[in-house]
Amino acid sequence: MQLGRRSLLLAAAAGTATAGAAAPAGAAPRKGGGPVVIGHRGAAGWRPEHTAPSYTYAVQTGADWIEPDLVPTKDHVLVVRHENEISQTTDVARRPEFEGRRTTKTVDGRAVTGWFTEDFTLAELKTLRAVERLPAVRNRNTVFDGREEVMTFQEVVDLARRLSREHGRTIAVFPETKHPTYFRSIGLPLEPKLAAVIRRNRLGWRECVVQSFEPTSLRRMTGLGVPLWQALGTTGGPYDLPGRTYTEMMTPTGLAEIAAYADWIGPDKASLVGTSLVADAHAAGLRIGPYTFRAENQFLPAQFRHGSGPNDFGDAFAEYALYYRMGVDAVVTDFPDLAVIARRS
Repeated sequence: MQLGRRSLLLAAAAGTATAGAAAPAGAAPRKGGGPVVIGHRGAAGWRPEHTAPSYTYAVQTGADWIEPDLVPTKDHVLVVRHENEISQTTDVARRPEFEGRRTTKTVDGRAVTGWFTEDFTLAELKTLRAVERLPAVRNRNTVFDGREEVMTFQEVVDLARRLSREHGRTIAVFPETKHPTYFRSIGLPLEPKLAAVIRRNRLGWRECVVQSFEPTSLRRMTGLGVPLWQALGTTGGPYDLPGRTYTEMMTPTGLAEIAAYADWIGPDKASLVGTSLVADAHAAGLRIGPYTFRAENQFLPAQFRHGSGPNDFGDAFAEYALYYRMGVDAVVTDFPDLAVIARRS
């Protein structure tokens, strides 16, 4: 039986070859099987996010994919930051030369005050240094503050390929288009630049999976030969589709609509508890990778918390085991090392 391109994309994105199918050249099953482990912004639980050490540590401890969030610079270069407002993830607020760049903007209908990547050239951003985004939660990570520069998406691709060679396995990049409607409105669209990097580097379906919360952004990325991942929130809906809710998108009808353009869904992990979402996604031909798994008590269900402090580590292994039993195809985690250990159990 000859499988279609969509089936091969799904198998490859999960790191497994479909039984009975001749997988495309170079497609080998991921060693050990089990769900894909995705390093959320690298290994954000152990290093300041979106830095080379964060991505490197994620891969060293077993992550299969690494996730860069994409935002543009003033000169339209894609860089990796959690948000385009960078006061929480860089030392920009302590740089007197950029004091005058502080401003308030409306991003996706919300007023945000701070410093924004689109107001800096790449050369200017390269003078800044990364800091821990959650210092009150992950104080141990602040020891790395001020050591790493802001990376471009191209630099993350280069790093992933170097790490693939060093570790003898393919490390995929998992870029997310952040606020794509907003950036399109100010003349800095993300999709053409992302497509250019994918084409220039000849990234195939084993090396890149593109994600977004906005369906319009994903539809603009079809035809590139890489899997697409529809991210889903817990409240509201995608900014590009007013009136459409994430709840509707997670119904069987909504999932069938997603399957027309995407290969994966990525819901908040809470959306899977007490629901049929995993089975419904699989019935629609979609793979499912919930987010975001963390080890601290405040991010764990009550039954898995240990100790009294919100930032104490709880029983993260029990939470992974719960979701692995549900049949998820991937997990997005700040602690990829723990997810890999749990996958071996």
